[in-house]
Amino acid sequence: MAAAGSVVADLIGVINSNRQYLSEVDGAIGDGDHGINMSKGFSQCGERLAKRATPPSLPAALADLSDALMGGIGGSMGPLYGSFFLDMSSVLEGHALLDSPLFYRALSAGIDAVQAIGDAKVGDKTLIDTLEPARAAYEAALAENRSFRECLDAMTAAAEGGMNSTRELRARVGRASRLGDRSIGVLDAGACSCFLILRSMSESLGALLAAAERGEKQTEKHPA
Repeated sequence: MAAAGSVVADLIGVINSNRQYLSEVDGAIGDGDHGINMSKGFSQCGERLAKRATPPSLPAALADLSDALMGGIGGSMGPLYGSFFLDMSSVLEGHALLDSPLFYRALSAGIDAVQAIGDAKVGDKTLIDTLEPARAAYEAALAENRSFRECLDAMTAAAEGGMNSTRELRARVGRASRLGDRSIGVLDAGACSCFLILRSMSESLGALLAAAERGEKQTEKHPA
């Protein structure tokens, strides 16, 4: 867990590199500032991490990200994503190792925190349309005793499907709901940023798992 703080650094890079894309998606039925606001909050986290004397653990980095988003993003997305990462951090805190059941607990806690803030449900054209399928797919893979990496892959695939489903949905909450049927035919920006976040976390954790596996094989070849 101590070396996994890089997961958040990767998240910052992904959001910043997709700043324009997210704003363009948001501009179709929203204010067009989702990418700008997300990049602002994530960049503030990057500045905090850069000031640390030593690389943070994953729980610490997620807590820093939560603080930055709560203070750096206006509107609803700051509290939503801030609560998501804060509750993930709280579950992970105190654990030396991260495994598939623990990550599920953290993911589920984060999603529950998001749902506790608003009334959105699957089908309302929000980030919940990305989060809930992702949780369900991860849980199903975990129940089948799939590997950690396979659980992450299942989560990512379901998150992408959930994001894409928002294109054909009518917005039922938020400002976009005022557009009625005119909101149909475009993606929800929050669902898109949420997919990017889950995919980035999956890829980063997958890389750490692969590195750990290589290290174990080297130890087997060259025992101390």
